[in-house]
Order: sequence, then structure tokens, then C-alpha cells
Amino acid sequence: MSKITQDNYDPAHIEAAVQQRWENDQVFQVTEQPGKEKFYCLSMFPYPSGKLHMGHVRNYTLGDVVSRYQRMQGKNVLQPMGWDAFGLPAENAAIANETAPAKWTYENIAYMRKQLKSLGFGYDWSRELATCKPDYYRWEQWFFTKLYEKGLVYKKNATVNWDPIDQTVLANEQVIDGKGWRSGAPVEQKEIPQWFIKITDYADELLADLDQLDGWPEQVKIMQRNWIGRSEGVEIDFSIVDSDEHLTVYTTRPDTLFGVTYMAVAAQHPLAQRAAAANPELAAFIETIKNTKMAEAELATIDKKGMATGFFAEHPLTGERLPIWVANFVLMDYGSGAIMAVPGHDQRDWEFATVYQLPIVPVIEPAQGEHDIQQAAITEKGTTINSGPYSGLSSEDAFNAIADELQQRGIGRRQVNYRLRDWGVSRQRYWGAPIPMLNLPDGSSVPVPAEQLPVKLPEDVVMNGTQSPLKADPEWRKTTYNGQPAEHETDTFDTFMESSWYYARYCSANFNDGMLDPEQANYWLPVDQYIGGIEHAILHLLYSRFFHKLLRDTGLVSSDEPFKRLLTQGMVLADSYYREAENGKITWYSPTDVDIVERDNKGRIVKAVLRSDGKEVIYGGMTKMSKSKNNGIDPQLMIDKYGADTVRLFMMFAAPPEATLEWSDSGVEGAQRFLRRVWRLVADYLEHADAEHSNDFSQLNSAQEELRREVHRTIEKVSDDMGRRQNFNTAIAAIMELLNRLQKAPLESPVDRGIMREALDAVVLMLAPVTPHLSEVLWQHLGHQDDIVFAEWPQVDASALVASSILVVVQVNGKVRGKIEVAADADQSTVIEAALADENVQRFITEKTIRKQIYVPGKLVNIVAN
Repeated sequence: MSKITQDNYDPAHIEAAVQQRWENDQVFQVTEQPGKEKFYCLSMFPYPSGKLHMGHVRNYTLGDVVSRYQRMQGKNVLQPMGWDAFGLPAENAAIANETAPAKWTYENIAYMRKQLKSLGFGYDWSRELATCKPDYYRWEQWFFTKLYEKGLVYKKNATVNWDPIDQTVLANEQVIDGKGWRSGAPVEQKEIPQWFIKITDYADELLADLDQLDGWPEQVKIMQRNWIGRSEGVEIDFSIVDSDEHLTVYTTRPDTLFGVTYMAVAAQHPLAQRAAAANPELAAFIETIKNTKMAEAELATIDKKGMATGFFAEHPLTGERLPIWVANFVLMDYGSGAIMAVPGHDQRDWEFATVYQLPIVPVIEPAQGEHDIQQAAITEKGTTINSGPYSGLSSEDAFNAIADELQQRGIGRRQVNYRLRDWGVSRQRYWGAPIPMLNLPDGSSVPVPAEQLPVKLPEDVVMNGTQSPLKADPEWRKTTYNGQPAEHETDTFDTFMESSWYYARYCSANFNDGMLDPEQANYWLPVDQYIGGIEHAILHLLYSRFFHKLLRDTGLVSSDEPFKRLLTQGMVLADSYYREAENGKITWYSPTDVDIVERDNKGRIVKAVLRSDGKEVIYGGMTKMSKSKNNGIDPQLMIDKYGADTVRLFMMFAAPPEATLEWSDSGVEGAQRFLRRVWRLVADYLEHADAEHSNDFSQLNSAQEELRREVHRTIEKVSDDMGRRQNFNTAIAAIMELLNRLQKAPLESPVDRGIMREALDAVVLMLAPVTPHLSEVLWQHLGHQDDIVFAEWPQVDASALVASSILVVVQVNGKVRGKIEVAADADQSTVIEAALADENVQRFITEKTIRKQIYVPGKLVNIVAN
């Protein structure tokens, strides 16, 4: 090993050598070790888009820091990596690049794997998986057939986006301003058969088990609770006038029943369809709104539109005739596709009633303040009014009283409802796992027999941009079942299917005899630390939790939840720059192509120019790194320029994990300067390594004692920040402060050199999770034979934290007049005696009468004199 000097820190050389050593020794490959504490750390796997972006780098650096720290705690650590490889972007790229999605995907995986390795992430690559490989999705298909056998899978018609020109189903993201992204044709809503999994059967458990997740951010748990949306209400039957039928609605506010002034149904509701059959104008209106597909959240903001059906319902308690309208803010997918409208107490109902001049009747008086019902609905609860025999009750009492009467009359039922809907897993795309079902000539469906799995996706295909190659290939569809003709299902799985159980497959990634090896899976699961973006807080995490419970109920895992602790990292922001042409077109420029010319006195950018032409560009502020604003910083450029350790250090130091991180070239340069200082300090120490050292710290002078105390205070803080608090930025800040102190420390005596050696070992060990390459090399130069990867985390010497003397402030009449050093165990009289004897204190008490002496132990003496 060549000697290190003050100026020979070469990240590129060091990092390549250390990474090669790790690979040769298979340092991060692990197996189950019963009896040894395990730690499973997992960062959400990436979509193989082509190259890493800084969001990836932050996510995976966080995971690697946690993994390395836990390994240094003596735990058996699993940190795997794989690829969320199916999905629509691969199809779009294949069409644009005139290639097959499989070829594009595998090439991207190869490049991104190389990038991940260049950052020094300690993955067990022997467990690598790609969801597009048959050896992965085979078991997903098998599991789906088992769920079908258990009655948890079913097929029904559901509404999709249909492009009438391209004759294909479009994903929501392929619909732009209501038109097909390729054809430009107005998109229609069409009902086609779709496959569903009964996640609603697990709604109660998914909700209740959130209380187990103490290691999850409360924000994420609230988002999941809201998505599941448990509500207690009443299902009410409204008789349809001049008919034996009734309209059933669900409401969480039966206390407002006397405020119903109209009913509303979705465009697809059977009643609406029947009315339209005899009313061409209504039929035309329904046609215009039924092709407007939207999420429930958008209903509050759309312009309310409707048309009367001509039918009337009878109020169940007053007998009043209520007109039934078709309305665009009622969705067939939610509840029964019908609502009782209470415009006095529901804002959407109020807006609709205002547009069509329908009655608005207040039946709740809010608890506080007056409210003008002509301006907006009263949505808070209070006391009932205008409610016949139920007037004067609290909303809660009215809820129960009205619910009881409806139930006694047989026209209402208390009911618990959920916003959560069953999971539609069918996608009419090619690049996904084929759904393992066979469609028979009589219209029924059966699962593909286990011995015929996997149903392989053909990879050598030509994408024409209009139809899935599976639907276009009759030969692929053809098969037999019990000797009779049958066809393979041409729909593929929603890609959330693959990402809902990959964490479990890592535990037995090379197991060929089943979906999971229960012994291996139950050793590693649940995941101890899961890391990923807040944008996955609802669907991905909910589906993964659901899948885990399905795995449990199939006997493959024994735990109830997949992820014990969750860390949601913030976004990475960067400066943005643009120019606006006369026609209004905006062109964005990469920050790497721009020079900053002027800043104001607060450091804000005032003027910047494009380097290529020297002309000014407009500063667009610091925004999320994105392709649309051309402000993504290529991680590879930063690695090549500064080294992986510097990039990792900046990512961990610039902001707390959950906060947004602002990319800063000066911050990256500062991170590298710090690493060079660490390198130089070790080099400087090694120049004295041949001199006598002493590890006898029993007789230290006050300066030596204080330095050693600072070393162990830092170990104590960094250990807590890295482990319990996961505040890596403050941990690094503490190490930096210690380094500042060490740079000024003497190396004159054997004890000085002994303290410095102890301190440098601690600094290098504490930096190892963040800057593993630099730390590995310095560890070896400090004379250690073991890999720092498996070195023990530095321990706090409790005795070093105990001071033999303390500094006490002395005040005279409330003003500081001196500072004295006394023995840490000195009693009150000794401390006050020393305070009175202090030379400067004497100046302010001479010839005065001392009235009072106050001692705050270990901190302060206050002398009152006049």
C-alpha cells in the first residue's frame, strides 16, 4: 500500500480499487444466520429509465448509509437491488426508438447497474431481480391463480379510456386534454371486461394494522387512512314515484335528511339510461358527460352540470316528491351511483342547486357563529332545525334517532362503508406480465394450470403504437383447455402487482421451487427499514401491505406487515434558467451550461449568462430537478468530477432526509474540501506514527481531558443521530466540528498522539457509512487489518464524558464578573469561597456588604452586595 501524503487524495483511483476489492470478496453477499440479529434495509427499486437521476442517488445513498451503520452494529444486513422493469414508458421509448421494449429495458438495466456500483452501494447483487423476467412473474401468475381459487379474484365490466381511431385502450397518462395522445381523437369511455382482486375484503385489517406501524411517518398513515376511507352511515331506500322500484343511497349525514331537496344519479346509472331512452335531449347530454372520466378528488372543482330525468323519488319520512337529476359530479364507481342531495349542507350539492335554482333548505344550525346559506353550504355539525320531530337535537343524537326510525320502518340500514375499491389489475398494454387466465368459448374463464406457468410474454416484437402485440397475434392467444379450444387473456397486470411483493422475493431470489422459501422469507421479513419517495405513500404501500397479508394467509410469511420502519426522503431541487421567445415559447437551459454573473447581498442570483453565447438568461428559481425544466444534474458527471464519496457526503449533509435538498455546486465543492482535510489530518498523524504513543489516559491535563471528552461526546451524538434519529446531516456536522478541533490539537507528547489516534479511528469509523471508499483506505493506513465494512462502531467511554473540573460563572449583582475552574465534586462552600477569592470579583465586592450568596450547582454563583 502506497504511503498517503498531504496532497495525494485521488478519489477515482481509490474508489475503483476499493469497489473491485468488495466485488472480489463478495463482501455484501449474505445468507441467513439463525441466532444473529438481522437487519433488512430496502430502498424502493428503480424503473430502468436509462440512467440514474439525483433523486435515485439520494434514495440509495440513504439506504446504503443505514445498511452500513447497522452492519457496524454487528447485525446480519441484507440490502438487495432490482428493477421495476415493466410499464408504459418502455413501450413509448420502443416506438420512438424503433426497438423492442425488452431490448431497451435490458440495455438500461446494464447501464444503471454500472452507475449504482460506481457509487459504492453495498448491494447483494446475487439477489438481483428484474420484474420482466419470467422467473419472477411466473410466481406472480401462480399466486393470482391461487387467489382466484380462494374467491379473491373476479372479472367484471369496468370503464376504460377508449381511442376510437387507434382502436385501443389508453392509460390515464395517455389522455391529454380529453384526446388520445397519438391520434388526437376525443377519448370515449367504454366498458370492457377487467380483472379485480378483492382488496376490500381486507379493508378493516389494513386500517386497523396502521396502529402497529410506530416507525412510519404519521403523515403517511393519515394518507392511507383517508384512502381506505372508513365511514359509518346509513343506507336509505327512496321509493320512486309511480313505480315499485326504489333508489338506494348511502349517507354519513342522516341528521341532514330533512334537508334533501333533490336526488342525483350518475350518467351510467340504470335509471338515467331508462330516462334517456325516451328523451333524446337527455341521451345527448348523458353522452357528453359519460366520456368525462375523473378522479373523486376532482369533483369538488368541476363546473356542475345536470339534467332532470323526469322521474321523482319520495322522501322516506316526509313523503315529499324529490326530482331525480343526472349530474356530472356523481360517479358510478362510488357507492350506488346515486346520492341524496342536501344543498344546505354539502358544497357540491349547493353549487349544483345554485346553478339550476333548486331549493336550499337549512336543517343544521352551526354551533358557532352565523352563516349565510345563500353564500355557501353549512358543512359543520351542530343542532337540527326544520327537521320535524327531530328538531333541537345535536347532529350526533339526530344521526342515531333518524337511523333507528329508518331501520324500524325497514327502509334504512346502518352500514360501514369504505372509499377503497377493489383493485383493478387489468391493463391493455403489451409490456407487462400476462394475466394467467384462459377464456373459453362459452364466455367463462379458468386459470392457466400451474404446470403451464409461466405464460411468457414474447419479447421479440414490433411496436406499432396502436395495438398490443398480444392482441395482434392470434397464434400467441391460441391454446387448449381439457382438449377444447381456449384463448390466453391478452391483458397484462398492472405494474403495481410486481412492486407489491418484490421485497419478499429478495429473501429467496434464487429459490426455484416456489414463490418464496418460507424459512428464508421469515428470517428476513419484515423489512426493518424501507426508504422511498412520499409520492408512493398511498397506492404502492397500500398494495404491498395487502399483498403481504395475502402471502401470510397463503402460509408463505408469518408477519402481518411488510415494512417496520419507513423513511420518505424529500425531493432534490436545482436552479433553473430559461429564455422566452417573442412567440412566447420558453427554452430551458441546464445549470451546468450557465455562469452566474451577479448575486445580491443575500446571495440570490441576479444575473446569469449562457456560457455558449454569453447572453443573459432568466433565473427561474430553485425547482424540482426535471427533464421539463432541463435542470437535472447528471450524477455521472459529478462522480467523474468529484468522486462518489463527495457526492454521497453532500447528499447526506445538505438537508435532513425528509426535507427537500437544494443542489449546490459550492456545497459539493465544500464536501470535497472536507474529505481532503480528513485525508491531510490522517497523513499528518502518520508522519508521527513512529514516535512513542501512550494509551494511558489516567493522568491527563485539562486540555487533553477536554479534547478526549469532545471525541466521546461526538461519538455519542453521531451514534444517536445515525441510529435512533436518522438525522445524518447533524451527525456529519458533529464530525466536522470535531475535525476542526483535531486540526488544532498538539502531537507533542505520547499521550497527545494516543488521543489523536483514538480520535482518528473514531472519525474514520463514523464516516464509513457515508464515505466508505475514503474510510476503507484510511482505515488500512491506520494499521487495521480488517475491512472497515465489518469493523465495530466506536464505543463511548463513559468515563471520558465525566469532567474532573467544571467552569462556573460568577456574577455580582446579576452581572458577570468572573469565571472560576473548580473540582467537579466541589461542595457549595468551596465553590463560593473560590468565587469570593477571584481577583476580578474582588474589585466589585471590596468595601461592600455581602447580602446574599446564591449557587446554581455546576453553573453559576451570584453574589448580592451593596
